[in-house]
Amino acid sequence: MEFFETVQKRHSYRGAFWDKPIPDADIRRILQAGISAPSGYNAQTTRFAVVTEPELLREIAALMETPVLQTAKAVIVPLSEYVPQKAGLVFETEDYAASVENILLAITALGYAGVWMDGFAKLGDHAEKIAQILNAPENLHVRALIPFGVPQETWQQKEKKPFEERVQFNRF
Repeated sequence: MEFFETVQKRHSYRGAFWDKPIPDADIRRILQAGISAPSGYNAQTTRFAVVTEPELLREIAALMETPVLQTAKAVIVPLSEYVPQKAGLVFETEDYAASVENILLAITALGYAGVWMDGFAKLGDHAEKIAQILNAPENLHVRALIPFGVPQETWQQKEKKPFEERVQFNRF
């Protein structure tokens, strides 16, 4: 798929997935897109756990009852390490976000669908529970879940505001 077509097709899919396995080669390509993202001061503070084992997928899905988690054949879990960079600045949010968008574009380019789920990490203790399920080291913090697979439903791009309402050249 051509780059700009991929950008136009990329969306947040929250429906169910078909019961089709995702080849390891595709998972690796998707993750390579994620680790290819730039990071502040090249610190590369984002790590990824990939969940494909049915029992672990069920444990994660039990925390949040949504079709997208209950039927996902794979879930990518971005984790961040809090590492201050130059002048004490921290770029973990920007770093993980750049990686996640690359991952979602790769998922779309390969014909899959997925969604960036991070609200749970800001509310309650789901992030800590997922870290326990994954046996994640204490210095890594669960930032999101990216469940993906072959979508059962077709999707139409949501209407976007006109270009002129969102872009201003030179001055407002």
